[in-house]
Amino acid sequence: MSKILIVDDNVNACYLLKSFLEEMNHEIIVSHNGSDALEKVRNLKPDIMLLDIIMEGMSGIEVLKNVRLFDKSIIIIMVSALIDDEIRQEALENGANEYITKPIDYYHLHKSILVDLISQNKEEE
Repeated sequence: MSKILIVDDNVNACYLLKSFLEEMNHEIIVSHNGSDALEKVRNLKPDIMLLDIIMEGMSGIEVLKNVRLFDKSIIIIMVSALIDDEIRQEALENGANEYITKPIDYYHLHKSILVDLISQNKEEE
């Protein structure tokens, strides 16, 4: 279906999300830090990135800003345990397509992924 990069320094969170999305027939790539995520976006060209905001080293916002310098087409969904309107606004202003909070409702997330993919395909036509 689509290639999704999950970026989160929480290994267990990545595993659970990866398992769910693989059951939905997506190809999943996992990264646990910002610099590795940037390399994977450049080399593996995922359709979607699920990007945690709070990570050690490079934050999700920094990753978002760096990705948008060289890739405007990837769908980026920010994922955070923080319900913070300022951070949400900063993420959206810097090119995030969506901002969702943890705990993640996996079925809602999957629906959002499908809607984003459909919207992107319509824009490309």
